[in-house]
Amino acid sequence: MKNYKVNEIRNVALLGHGGSGKTTLIESMLYTTKVIKRIGKIEEGNTVSDFDKEEIARQFSIGTSVIPIEWNNSKYNILDAPGYFDFQGEVISALRVAGGAIIMLDATSGVEVGTEKAWKYTEERKMPKIIFINKIDKENVNFEKLINELRDKFGKKIAPFAVPMRQGPDFKGFVNVVDMIGREYNGKECVNVDIPDYMKDKIGPIREMLIESVAESDEKLLEKYFEGEQFTTEEIHEGLRKGVLAGDVVPVLVGSTVNNIGIHTLLDMIYDYMPTPKDMHENGYEGINPNNEEKVVRQVAEEEPFSALVFKTIVDPFVGKISLFKVYSGKIKKDMEVYNPNKDSVEKIGNLFMLRGKNQIECKEIGAGDIGATAKLQYTSTGDTLCDKNSPIQYEGIKFPQPCLFMAVEPKSREDEEKISASLHKLTEEDPTFVVERNHETKQLLIGGQGTMQLSVIINKLKNNFGVEVDLIDPKIAYRETIKGTSTVQGKHKKQSGGAGQYGDVHIRFEPSTEEFEFHEEIFGGAVPKQYIPAVEKGLRESMEKGVLAGFPVVNVKATLFDGSYHSVDSSEMAFKIAASIAFKKGIEKANPVLLEPIMHVEVLVPEEYMGDIMGDMNKRRGRILGMQPQGDGYQLVIAEAPQSEMFKYAPDLRSMTQARGSFTMRFERYEEVPSQLAQKIIEAAKQKNN
Repeated sequence: MKNYKVNEIRNVALLGHGGSGKTTLIESMLYTTKVIKRIGKIEEGNTVSDFDKEEIARQFSIGTSVIPIEWNNSKYNILDAPGYFDFQGEVISALRVAGGAIIMLDATSGVEVGTEKAWKYTEERKMPKIIFINKIDKENVNFEKLINELRDKFGKKIAPFAVPMRQGPDFKGFVNVVDMIGREYNGKECVNVDIPDYMKDKIGPIREMLIESVAESDEKLLEKYFEGEQFTTEEIHEGLRKGVLAGDVVPVLVGSTVNNIGIHTLLDMIYDYMPTPKDMHENGYEGINPNNEEKVVRQVAEEEPFSALVFKTIVDPFVGKISLFKVYSGKIKKDMEVYNPNKDSVEKIGNLFMLRGKNQIECKEIGAGDIGATAKLQYTSTGDTLCDKNSPIQYEGIKFPQPCLFMAVEPKSREDEEKISASLHKLTEEDPTFVVERNHETKQLLIGGQGTMQLSVIINKLKNNFGVEVDLIDPKIAYRETIKGTSTVQGKHKKQSGGAGQYGDVHIRFEPSTEEFEFHEEIFGGAVPKQYIPAVEKGLRESMEKGVLAGFPVVNVKATLFDGSYHSVDSSEMAFKIAASIAFKKGIEKANPVLLEPIMHVEVLVPEEYMGDIMGDMNKRRGRILGMQPQGDGYQLVIAEAPQSEMFKYAPDLRSMTQARGSFTMRFERYEEVPSQLAQKIIEAAKQKNN
């Protein structure tokens, strides 16, 4: 593949609800551009962009794949992003390097949650977009109804650029409203045809609406419009392009990816209306100089010093680590040394290539605005900057969503115990929305992600790529114990065994505290010698690791040593340490011990229509609603507190309650007493396990 200049490149993210036809669209594009000889099918597992074993088995995309396509003397890097919500991290990284987006819409389903999310993502980034209505050849499809639904959801920006000449199984082509020509697919290519008479009345109002958009794009054109003059084809294209780039116009196209209808027009429109890397960043890319943190700007030009952002990492068990990057400025060549300011390390670039699905296309250099890949970088991970050592710059990383579902993993065989952690950490390199944590208190290895599907895929990859089999189980709760009352007890340790004996005697007062642990001493007259007092404190601190109720750590206790006795020969630090632990057990039992549970601060973002369900569900989880904040876009932010034990499965439950429209964040807030009826069950279960 030849090298393309900045103005010949289009980086386009392909978004939409799962099953809307994104992967098949890629197949049709590759077929139309003669890269492949037949359109692959997801059911047969032979598509170019879904090549991973998991994707083939599950029949949907899991990771973003980059598909370079050559059309109209230009290069399109199509970033095919997953539609399944567990893999939203892949969408976020694709959007970070894309200039525009194609949102796929299934004509038989209309606007779905995935369509709404794709719209929201692109609007937040002020990203130009095209909506492609797929499956217009299916039964019971109503184009007018779909356009009205799009307008109701997304407003007046929606502009049909193509109107189908027939719908349902008779669909063979459409009217291109911009150029006022009919386009029909004859099985091999798209050909121009006359516009049928019955279509002229239908497309008149749509054409007039587009002309108004053209007029609004430029003051001179607006004057011309009011004077009743006709626009030239160039003026129409230029005016609409301005509108699309500004986000004021969103073209809607129609087609059938399976039958290859509408693909030629879409490819032409990507060239006409999607931005080049320069269009999106006319003022250059902003970063900081890692040496002094001053602002630095790089222009999107090959003459500038090299800089790039790594937006995706693939961990291949055979090839090793593959890093995908977008060149922001300058160019990168084979055998070049580049600097990674995030890791303060120098990397040597070995082989340089472009990926088309899993296929590598070797290249000698990759220039500004283009997307490429390299293998076996030692230090670099997703979100890192690569740059010229002599002109360092660091770009902002990629903000990925925090995990909202955690599960514990246990190896199926003991042999896998050592391999499990290293293998999981390799998978975190590939997916930054997936985390691995060791909970030192519960001694569990936890994995966190966006949902059950993502964790299921991780477990399968662990087995298939690294030969490690694990079970997923619910995480243990890190309960605590404390006291609500006060007690005064004696702890005495006395042992005679022929030779030197052991003697330690302490009188300690236990009471609640706001601090985790307080130790005081009020010894008069040397009842306990000073050299043994630290041993008493140590004995108490060690005892606090295991409470009397169910063996959980004890917190918020004040212990005051106020009396005791000793033996001049038999007393020792060990004896007083044991005496303190005896006193601790007796004292805590007498001071009204209670069980504490972690309480989480929860913020749930949901559409207003689901508020009743969310609040009712939160009450069932023993949660408290603290407040609500309208977000201005039909969404509400519900702020609540709830016990951690009730929130483990909240991610899939919230998705189910809100049809995947809701999202939430959660953090630890504090510990609170467990209601007595629940506490008794937890204590009994813990005692059974310990026995």
